[in-house]
Amino acid sequence: MNGLTENLNSNHRKKEFSCGKEMLDNYLQKQANQDIKRKLSACFVLNDKETNLLKGYYTLANNNIPQNLIPTEFQKKLPKSYTSIPTTLLGRLAIDNRFQGKGIGKLLLMDALNRSYEISKSIGSFAVIVDPLDEDAENFYDKYGFINLPDSGKMFLPMNTIKTLFE
Repeated sequence: MNGLTENLNSNHRKKEFSCGKEMLDNYLQKQANQDIKRKLSACFVLNDKETNLLKGYYTLANNNIPQNLIPTEFQKKLPKSYTSIPTTLLGRLAIDNRFQGKGIGKLLLMDALNRSYEISKSIGSFAVIVDPLDEDAENFYDKYGFINLPDSGKMFLPMNTIKTLFE
């Protein structure tokens, strides 16, 4: 998986990116660089080597969630003294319209999960959290085993599950 994505930089053609979701397009075009400079998130892009167009991107950031949001079967394994649990937020994942339907979403998700797992070896992270933008996004994450967090709209995939993908 190494080398699939790279950090967003000024050489990337952000203005031409269009995934069909204005919020995700605007984020990449107008806000991502500011978030990177402020260390609020990291943005990883998949660049098409032939056209130099961005095929897609995702963002990662440190996060935490209240322990009481985690389903009971997972809470049993966690210390009761923790009111919140460290996680990794997969904040955004988007594919340019020109490259949709080609499995790039799965590639980017696997890259994000692998990167999150590797980071969790150095910095504690119980799970990867997503906050799906809409029903399509929720169905996408559901297909890959993400579990709904009750009453939050968020979904999570435990790091121990992710570990089985890469070890």
